[in-house]
Amino acid sequence: MAKKGKKYLEAVKLVDSSKAYSVTEAIDLAKKTNSTKFDATVEVAFRLGIDPKKADQQIRGAVVLPNGTGKTQRVLVFAKGEKAKEAEAAGADYVGDSEYITKIQQGWFDFDVIVATPDMMGEVGKLGRVLGPKGLMPNPKTGTVSFDVTKAVNEIKAGKVEYRADKAGIIHVPIGKVSFEDNKLVENLETIYETLMKAKPAAAKGTYMKTVSVTTTMGPGVKVDSSSF
Repeated sequence: MAKKGKKYLEAVKLVDSSKAYSVTEAIDLAKKTNSTKFDATVEVAFRLGIDPKKADQQIRGAVVLPNGTGKTQRVLVFAKGEKAKEAEAAGADYVGDSEYITKIQQGWFDFDVIVATPDMMGEVGKLGRVLGPKGLMPNPKTGTVSFDVTKAVNEIKAGKVEYRADKAGIIHVPIGKVSFEDNKLVENLETIYETLMKAKPAAAKGTYMKTVSVTTTMGPGVKVDSSSF
């Protein structure tokens, strides 16, 4: 087991692991326990009462956070003709078709999100083995397979985040940076919380929102009281 650093151990002392804090208290405490010298990412983890192995209980989608994530996403768009021009006008970082497929096959990954027009998915599908494990494959559920490339690019640049339940039914989502004002982090957190509540599968039984916790890069987790949303 990796040895915890002195700063982390000091930060842990500030958190009562047996207590669930209000949304505002949790955000404030997460920022106070940040021990990094850089502008750390603030992340939220939702443990849901679902069985991801069942097709009718899988949760995946995307939401635009009102205050962004603090990170500028590099967007690659697979499109041709007028749609390629549209993507360039929208501010996509890279736009093309076969040349970028070749580059990715050769190990190029200088981008964060891929958007593709539906007519390009036949070609993009060839990259499934390399993009799939990295979570980079375009998907209609997250709005990254669309002919409306302007909307897709604009939303990503504005702070769109994707969410997906892992094998344990946990969803991890970045909600901003430590440098963000508390109220902006709270607003982002409440937005993703409300989105996930609306996404509750009809087949899910028992308690749906089991636990919510907020943490910063390399910081301790802070439990959030769901009733405070």
